[in-house]
Amino acid sequence: MANKRDYYEILGVERNATEIEIKKAYRKVAIKFHPDKNPDNKEAEEKFKEAAEAYEVLRDSQKRQIYDQYGHQGLEGAGFSGFGGFEDIFSSFGDIFEDFFGFSSRGGASGRGRAGVDLRYDMRLEFMDAVFGTETEIDLEKMESCPTCEGTRCEPGTHPDVCGYCGGSGQATRSQGFFTVRTTCPSCRGRGQTISSPCSNCSGAGQVRARKKVTLKIPAGVDNGSRLRLTGEGEAGMDGGPPGDLYVFIHVKPDEYFTRENTHVICKVPISFVQAALGDEIEVKTLEGKDTLKIPKGVQYGETFRFPGKGVPSLRNGRRGDQIIIVEILTPTNLNKKQEALLSDFAKLESDKLSNKFKKFIKKHADKV
Repeated sequence: MANKRDYYEILGVERNATEIEIKKAYRKVAIKFHPDKNPDNKEAEEKFKEAAEAYEVLRDSQKRQIYDQYGHQGLEGAGFSGFGGFEDIFSSFGDIFEDFFGFSSRGGASGRGRAGVDLRYDMRLEFMDAVFGTETEIDLEKMESCPTCEGTRCEPGTHPDVCGYCGGSGQATRSQGFFTVRTTCPSCRGRGQTISSPCSNCSGAGQVRARKKVTLKIPAGVDNGSRLRLTGEGEAGMDGGPPGDLYVFIHVKPDEYFTRENTHVICKVPISFVQAALGDEIEVKTLEGKDTLKIPKGVQYGETFRFPGKGVPSLRNGRRGDQIIIVEILTPTNLNKKQEALLSDFAKLESDKLSNKFKKFIKKHADKV
């Protein structure tokens, strides 16, 4: 992975910056490096893309939380890989650029396309699949380009007509400083075209509802509430616009034995009071099978032990946390007479032992008086 600059540094804000402060900072950087203001300037283009990526992450509370905890690698593990190019940026931030500059994309022709709608999919994931990752297929119903007209909205064999109002540009244009300000054509609504013979399959919509299977790779270490982004797997765009994205929200099923705390897994292990008093070696279930745990003599209820590196892989660097074992001492029930007699003898010995300790304590302190 290429080294990336810190997103807060790119926008020039503090790590505790508010959403308003982040938007204001991004506006300043976007205006400075906007490609219309810096034609054929590769360095400005890269800074513009860099700022857009930083803003995309920091304006989103979930992406921002992942970035604050795990950095750039955490975002990649969660399915975010930045923008492919200017079209991705302008389609994602169309409303933002309209606020900033009075238009939402760089040119008249590209302005006709409308980005597809983003989709949400909620996935229930088994605990072990969240720990080690998995690959699965999900079945979606979404709007896709009509196979009959291939998204043109026209009956096969016919063609759209150029809009007579805007001459096919889709926009009314006026100059404002170094920016060209464009507004949507009121006649064709920005398409630049009118349809006289609409497609009979989609009724001129250009899209139909269809089912599609999507392969989803779940990275090792995802947790409850994680969100994965699949670029371009949302609904189809209109008039050549890019497709939307698919956001998969992870809901991890609880495990009957393990609980999770960040990259650590916690389990409770019951032992008898005899094992607690005399010590023992026991087998403990781990995420990958079993391991041996040595119980020392005199262990107390609630004491913890660790298996280092047997927890959950980190989304950030792949390193695994620990398995934490909590000891629970079971009180025996349904004792037979022999067991009760042995325990009574033990209790008497303990009583005598305590009594002798108490007598020694009294004598020791009495001698000092």
